[in-house]
Amino acid sequence: MNTIGTGTYGSSYRAKYFSSNLQQVLRKALVAEAICQVDRSDDKYIHNPYSNQPTAAIQAVAGTYSVSAWTITDDSLTKTDEAIYGEHVFDFEEKMNHYDIMATRMDEMAYAVATGIDKFVLNNLCEDGTASYSTPAGGFTTAANWPVILANLVAKVSGYADIYRGMFLVVENSDLVGVLQSQMASGFNFADLSLRNGLVSTQLGVDIYVVRDSTFVSETIGSTTVTNSGHRVFGIKGSATYSLGTPVYEEKGVSGKTGKEIAYGTHFGFKLWTQKAGLVVDITVA
Repeated sequence: MNTIGTGTYGSSYRAKYFSSNLQQVLRKALVAEAICQVDRSDDKYIHNPYSNQPTAAIQAVAGTYSVSAWTITDDSLTKTDEAIYGEHVFDFEEKMNHYDIMATRMDEMAYAVATGIDKFVLNNLCEDGTASYSTPAGGFTTAANWPVILANLVAKVSGYADIYRGMFLVVENSDLVGVLQSQMASGFNFADLSLRNGLVSTQLGVDIYVVRDSTFVSETIGSTTVTNSGHRVFGIKGSATYSLGTPVYEEKGVSGKTGKEIAYGTHFGFKLWTQKAGLVVDITVA
């Protein structure tokens, strides 16, 4: 059985919708949508074939050339995972009598699904990036390291046309100790930490996002195993895509129980496109 608050409402239907939103579960910033392309179609597969990179010959005028082979490589995104949450609400539980509380509960379920997808995407983005960088000792928490780290990361992807899409860096909240001290010491104006998608500031053209500690993990998440504890991720926006199916919300009766079983979830897939993998940097925090 669910644990419901014991407060007495008097007239239960006087409760207003906003009242149930005054105190909600602490929510983490969601970042994946800000740095990836998002596909919301119900397509199970997204195909993205690519050809080999041609290189022009530079030579004295001769009118001759060598013939090269042209190859195509298939690349695709497949929805292989799902994020889902379900629970049972009995008919005698007061929650069923209050639309405001029930609606808030549904909202929390949807957010739980979004949080799971965000963690999956960020970890797989870090895991699949083929560029790498190790910070100086002390990592992001040492203020003196921040200008060095940022300059080195920007240099990693500079010179590519894709940079017009913008650059991103995702750190965990404890990393901000050094980042913010460095920015304050240099008189840099940083944004309000409550901004949508966890955006902290933009510096050297890099949008800096913050997620909670233990977002980057070494564990199995859905169908993939990642080894990202002590890692962060940097790169050019739009290098990866995650695809969401149409969310499914269901209320159904269960044999032997009163009330309803409710469930919310969606299928999703992620792909850091092969030809863009070098634009995403797996950062090891020293």
